[in-house]
Amino acid sequence: MSEQTSEVREAIEKAIADNEVILFMKGTPNAPACGFSARTAGALQSLGAKFAAVDVLPDARIRSELSALSQWPTIPQLFVRGELVGGCDIVTEMYASGELAQLLGVEHEDGALEEPTLGNGVLEIENRL
Repeated sequence: MSEQTSEVREAIEKAIADNEVILFMKGTPNAPACGFSARTAGALQSLGAKFAAVDVLPDARIRSELSALSQWPTIPQLFVRGELVGGCDIVTEMYASGELAQLLGVEHEDGALEEPTLGNGVLEIENRL
């Protein structure tokens, strides 16, 4: 592992440790660069969850080191309290069932939730990975 790769991995590990909820995605929550990232960020925003976000697109090392660290091949990746929750499909299913709200400790109305939409509640961190 090169020194630069090691630095990127350490920065990712620190970001995961420092943020209770963090989403690694393509683009930003307010300007997602793919539909999967948009749906995942939208689920978090629809619940009013506070979360940090990192855009993996500016540096290919972020994506490769993140996937090596998490053993999850696709983006987006949601981490809660240092643990990988999953990608778009898992987060969307958890959102619909109410499990995501429960995991995040936020309230939601009883019954199945509608398709997530973009809204507020984002704490975007500057991507310096």
